[in-house]
Amino acid sequence: RVYLALIVRINPELKNKVSTLAKAEGKSISEVVRELLEEYVKNRDIGLYIDDLWQRIGDRLITRKIGPKEIQRAIREVRTKK
Repeated sequence: RVYLALIVRINPELKNKVSTLAKAEGKSISEVVRELLEEYVKNRDIGLYIDDLWQRIGDRLITRKIGPKEIQRAIREVRTKK
């Protein structure tokens, strides 16, 4: 991966707290900031949200051993109730 530099200005007290917490987790401040920014984008990017939602739905279907036939049956049942 290629990383670009980013300058973020924060007060010294916050920097010290972040540094202490990061060290306790075995991470650098840069790693913590990258994780926070990735999470920020993930939570606000509707495309990523939808992809994640479909992944979770797919995982649950697989876990519950629900296949195409069961899904089609459920769709028919819902449509006939209307």
